[in-house]
Amino acid sequence: MDKISIVVPCYNEEEALPFFYKAIVEVMKKMEPVEFEIIYVNDGSKDNTLGLLRELAKQDSRMRYISFSRNFGKEAAMYAGLTATTGDYVAVMDADLQDPPELLVEMYDILKKEDYDCVATRRVNRKGEPPIRSFFAKLFYKIINKISNANIVDGARDFRLMNREMTDSILSLGEYNRFSKGIFGWVGFRTKWLEYKNVERVAGKTTWSFWKLFLYSIDGIIAFSTTPLVISTLMGCLFCFLAIIMVFVIIFKTIMYGDPVSGWPSTACIILFVGGIQLFCTGIIGQYLAKTYLEVKKRPIYIVKETEEKLKK
Repeated sequence: MDKISIVVPCYNEEEALPFFYKAIVEVMKKMEPVEFEIIYVNDGSKDNTLGLLRELAKQDSRMRYISFSRNFGKEAAMYAGLTATTGDYVAVMDADLQDPPELLVEMYDILKKEDYDCVATRRVNRKGEPPIRSFFAKLFYKIINKISNANIVDGARDFRLMNREMTDSILSLGEYNRFSKGIFGWVGFRTKWLEYKNVERVAGKTTWSFWKLFLYSIDGIIAFSTTPLVISTLMGCLFCFLAIIMVFVIIFKTIMYGDPVSGWPSTACIILFVGGIQLFCTGIIGQYLAKTYLEVKKRPIYIVKETEEKLKK
């Protein structure tokens, strides 16, 4: 009998959890006699998420949970959940039902009948999102696919079902600065994509602001590409070349036409422009240095405060 482990990161999902539990139980009934374990990861929630998880673990032995000592982020929550899985197949999905649980039936059938290691999902539209957010999301996917070797499909969700081999490969990448969408693509394996229309949250509010998503995209680019460093190098070479040309232009004009260098406004603009480019390139280098600094400190990706095992004692 196959066993499916489902990892569900949770951050302030008190309102959505009852709806998710009801939906996932219905799916488990449809997929009998497949065995299930649901691993909720409480990522330092400030509401009653942990209290609900305790109740679920008491009333249903298939429900497990991991509770962090503080908020470590969704990436840490997914890694912690994957580490705790024991199933032959492993799924990752959100608790807000934006990842339709009923798709698990089709995903499992594909892995059993076809030669795939993973079935992943992608949204074919972004209904309900602000237009500016959708524009920058599409732009991000275009940029990262051109400058990195990680295949990240436009509209890809974290919602997927993987076999044990792929899951173990993902867990072997124990880096501190994690970007799972890139890691899923980087490890390879045969993946089939299921498309579905965007589904809005069943309850509660998202904690992903535009600024947080922007910073997350920067983390993804830095984690899977060194192209920004190459760009800063090329910009430095370009401005050096332009400076040399301008030296000869000024010398030529002075000798031939007696035209001295004049105009402090233009000089000030040039200084500010070049100075801005220098700070921009220094910032790029600083980002890579900061990520390296965090990696070499070897701090744990997360700290567990409580699990369902505590309830059994």
